[in-house]
Amino acid sequence: MRDKVRAGLAAKLDPKLVDELLEAHGEAKENYYLGGLRLSEVEGGRFCEAAFRLLEQITTGKFTPLGTRLNTNRLVLALENIPAANFADSIRLHIPRALRLVYDIRNNRDAAHLADGIDPNLQDATVVVSVLDWVLAEFIRLFHQVSPDEAQRIVEDIVTRVAPVVQDFDGHLKVLSPGMKVSDHCLVLLYHRGRTGATFAELEKWVRPAMRKNLGRTLGGLEQERDLIHSDGTRYFITRLGQQDVERRHLVKP
Repeated sequence: MRDKVRAGLAAKLDPKLVDELLEAHGEAKENYYLGGLRLSEVEGGRFCEAAFRLLEQITTGKFTPLGTRLNTNRLVLALENIPAANFADSIRLHIPRALRLVYDIRNNRDAAHLADGIDPNLQDATVVVSVLDWVLAEFIRLFHQVSPDEAQRIVEDIVTRVAPVVQDFDGHLKVLSPGMKVSDHCLVLLYHRGRTGATFAELEKWVRPAMRKNLGRTLGGLEQERDLIHSDGTRYFITRLGQQDVERRHLVKP
């Protein structure tokens, strides 16, 4: 999927900038999944550097060379002043303003936060990766000529959630955490599988022997009582709530 996205964008935009955009997006998302929250924000800034230059290219036919400092305030103002008839609002207004938000978080990530019980690093990193997803989806929507929903699905498919705690032995997935309870064991396996999901037979084969007796009850509880997984009658899939639970509790780390 990543190659398809790159080909579609690079056909109309500078290939080097497209590579920088996709690499920064991938690094930010993977760091976020693994708990490297500050690194996610740093990669968010790198993503913005590429995205701003793409906006320059789209609207002027040229862009500030990589390695040369961008004046983002001036660029945002210039984009806002482009006549509405010339380019879509997303190019002139929405994307630049979203990128400015990521820049501000990146530049002020060590600032004091109110004592509201919220981890500022997690809070900020979550905003950053959400904005990056949205901006990339907008570029895909505009240059692949697909619907917003389809663009978002493409973005979700670009970066696979990889759980380092899971090792793949020629198709047999082993969770490298001896003390992990069966429900978390199943969640991590389904997290690792992503949109592919897994059949009951596959999960039964991958979990530890002692976990197999009550596996059906465990999966039922995860689905019916906690909404962390979903079954289509054939396969099990992790839900967004399940993904968030795995990431919040850092279950992906060995």
